Amino acid sequence: MKSKFTFLTLALFVLTGFVAQAQTQTDTTTYHLTLRQETVNKAGKEVMGMTINGSIPGPTLRFTEGGYAVIYVKNEMDVETSVHWHGLILPNFYDGVPYLTTPPIEPGGTLKYEFPLKQSGTYWYHSHTMLQEQSGVFGSIVIEPKKETLNYDKELVLVLSDWTNENPMNVMRTLKRGSEWYQIKKGTATPLNRVIAEGALGAQLKFWKQRMNGADIADIYYPAFLINGMQKQDYPDFKPGEKVRLRIIDGSASTSFWMTFGGVEPTLVSADGNDVVPVERNKTLIAIAETYDFILTIPHQGKIEFRATAADGSGTTSAYLGQGKTLAAPDVPKPDKIAMMKKMAKMDMRMGAPALKFRPKKDDPQKMKEKWGMRMDGEMNMDNMQDMTTSNMQQKDTTGSPMMMQMDSVSKNNSNGMNMAMGDMKEGNQLDDNNYNYLRSPVKTTYPKDAPVRKILLNLTGNMNRYVWSLNGIPLSETDKIKIKQGEITRITLNNLTMMDHPMHLHGHFFRVINKNGDFSPLKHTVNVPPMQQVTIEFYGQEYGDWFFHCHVLYHMMGGMARIFSYDTPRDPRLKGYPVSRLIHETNQYYSWGTAEIASQMTGISLVSSNIRNKFNFSVEYGYNKNLEAEFTYERYLYDYLSVFGGVNAENSKENILDSINTTAVAGIRWFTPYMFDLDLRIDNQLRPRISIRRDIMLFNKFFVFGYFQYKLDFGWVNNLKPNTSFMHETVWNAGAEYMLSKNISLIGKYDNRYGAGGGLTIRF
Repeated sequence: MKSKFTFLTLALFVLTGFVAQAQTQTDTTTYHLTLRQETVNKAGKEVMGMTINGSIPGPTLRFTEGGYAVIYVKNEMDVETSVHWHGLILPNFYDGVPYLTTPPIEPGGTLKYEFPLKQSGTYWYHSHTMLQEQSGVFGSIVIEPKKETLNYDKELVLVLSDWTNENPMNVMRTLKRGSEWYQIKKGTATPLNRVIAEGALGAQLKFWKQRMNGADIADIYYPAFLINGMQKQDYPDFKPGEKVRLRIIDGSASTSFWMTFGGVEPTLVSADGNDVVPVERNKTLIAIAETYDFILTIPHQGKIEFRATAADGSGTTSAYLGQGKTLAAPDVPKPDKIAMMKKMAKMDMRMGAPALKFRPKKDDPQKMKEKWGMRMDGEMNMDNMQDMTTSNMQQKDTTGSPMMMQMDSVSKNNSNGMNMAMGDMKEGNQLDDNNYNYLRSPVKTTYPKDAPVRKILLNLTGNMNRYVWSLNGIPLSETDKIKIKQGEITRITLNNLTMMDHPMHLHGHFFRVINKNGDFSPLKHTVNVPPMQQVTIEFYGQEYGDWFFHCHVLYHMMGGMARIFSYDTPRDPRLKGYPVSRLIHETNQYYSWGTAEIASQMTGISLVSSNIRNKFNFSVEYGYNKNLEAEFTYERYLYDYLSVFGGVNAENSKENILDSINTTAVAGIRWFTPYMFDLDLRIDNQLRPRISIRRDIMLFNKFFVFGYFQYKLDFGWVNNLKPNTSFMHETVWNAGAEYMLSKNISLIGKYDNRYGAGGGLTIRF
């Protein structure tokens, strides 16, 4: 009897499987995507891009909720690639993060993605390999609901993006070396003459004291911003009176946009693929990786301009719907960065936080809990701690550096006061765009009341000078996975301690963005955290595997601002041979650059190769008076602003360059001080100490002044066995000016007390 029952059960199971498979095949939608490296022209210059089926962006993939997706991705490039299906709830293996959830697609290879479609809405897809997204590997996804609840006649997908004519790896290299060129090029630099003219010198000094040049909004210069791959798009086929659903996706690598509409007041109906209570809005910030749907009516006279303005005011892109006279979208004022600095300087707060902690893996977790309520993996000890607010709070990391802002002027019961102050910093900013209060879910989004809650604090931290980004002062390469439990609510406070927006994206989940709507707080897959503000999100653990959580500013993610959330379930055996260390290595690569100085009195060259913690330096200077000095050092960063180094120095002391070359071993520390001085303290193997200090300042746009001072002592301790009451000393100094002609070439004029006065060129490579 038992055997018969088992047989019937097995037969029923197989039959059900066949029926399900037949149903799946009936509802299956199949796409074939081919990725190629091709020459494209998006901003007035032919450069190598990455296309999907011959276009940038790739084709719109359309599905129906409840169906089944089969997508073949073929890689015809000479590098590995991948595709992540952003915002889709799908099996972990098909999420598309190479080496973490999915194997990379090798050159010449094809990977089949397949998954059920559990949702509807507007989503997108993009590469998750290195910086390929910037080169064009992205496209849109539309999933129609089983039953439409919104009333409209037609729809249009608009994919926003930014475009650089540079190789994205060269962009990253430029950011790593600390160049000001991108801010200069797009007109957002704040030279000292402007700061003084606008009465902000005191504010500038406060920023310098905290090792920051000023308020940063966006990192990179883009010659073009695009809608569906073009700087401007016309859609004249829409007729007067038609209701059009705009599905808008920010597929940029590093640009958020203000969206404005001409002639009509559009109705916002969906955010990140989920319906929201309709609300009329003509100005909305769309952060990188977010999607918003609007419904608007084509007017009987004129065509509507939809305009996307880069958040830093550096450019726009527009689409026009309908025919006739253009109904222009409202202008968005360019942010006043100096005014932002002045407002922030009036607040009693500590700005910024180290992007690198000192020995992050070796701190005592219990001491960390006692000190600031956290474990090293980010978990807050909330048993004896009230919920985080922005009032009267100051935490420190293990080095004593500030980890939270101090707002004495804001009472503990009025933490929104800080948000009001910060909301005014950007010209034309709206407070609701910072905290998503305009988004209300039409249904309750709460989780089971009896579910346990785990609270995590993630401070968003970064270093603009070295371009290192992290969470809680720890980049991805130096941390463990954050464990997630089934049936548990994970509540995360995202506390932004930097001067830049960070759109944070969690793979494979939707989370509640806690706002004034309480139980009806919206569900999103990406949330923007504005500078010096907090956002709280929470999600319910009901998945398996490892999921990526990261800033969607592509270059911030590549700089280390990411974590892996893990359900601690067995790794998919199909990932054997694809270690997750390969993914982590992407965020901790070595970048190399150099500088050559060719002047009338001397020639010098400097070479640098660096990752997050390690740095190799080589420099040589030859003065035409036969002075020569060369040095090679290895440098190790203990934390953001302090490093130790050791190496070899060689210099001559006679006119014949080959005579009396003195080679010594050197060791010491380098410290990036408050007010942004580079300090070098060292001693050599002859026990001769040396101190040097360096600083440069942008005095006018493109025009820098700089100075260097070095003081060397020789007590004769090595050559004299008896105590020496006299000693020799030497000073070396130089001062000069530099004018940037381009990203790679500058004019220089300098006086050096060893080589004399002269002028020439600086070449960066």
